[in-house]
Amino acid sequence: MTDSRNELPQIIPPSPWVAAHCGLIAQGGRVLDLACGSGRHARLLAGLGFEVAAVDRNFEAILKLSDVPGVTATQLDLEGDEWPLAGWTFDGIVVTNYLWRPRLRDVLALLAPGGVLIYETFMLGNEVYGKPSSPAFLLRPGELREVAQAAGLREIACEEGYTASPKPAMRQAICAVRE
Repeated sequence: MTDSRNELPQIIPPSPWVAAHCGLIAQGGRVLDLACGSGRHARLLAGLGFEVAAVDRNFEAILKLSDVPGVTATQLDLEGDEWPLAGWTFDGIVVTNYLWRPRLRDVLALLAPGGVLIYETFMLGNEVYGKPSSPAFLLRPGELREVAQAAGLREIACEEGYTASPKPAMRQAICAVRE
């Protein structure tokens, strides 16, 4: 039997998709980490010299980022009637493991000219591997590509399908630029 008080908290590394594409964002640019969770991407981006706005509705998650240099962490309800980010613009937007379709177009509208979208989340078929399992939170095949094209973004890279790491899942990812 182990004593859990002596165990270190598990550090979740940044997504390889985000790490591979964040270099496309203008150096020193302003980046939004939307639904930032534990802040793994906010920390990565701030460490690379970006000015990061990390937002999440989870107050504890935001507290953990409050003293990270280069990160402004704000608790926001991203799913309410009022869009709390209206009027903001970013050189980069990073979204992982989050989908709220009613605001997807609003998120893309935050991207400045030349801005880079890096988005990765779960897709249909993931219900076999666990949560999320509701179709409301799972992308349809090709959905990110369609939404990015409709917003006038130019696709840099897109992937979808099964991944074994960090755990078995069905995922979809896109990197796109607003020209």
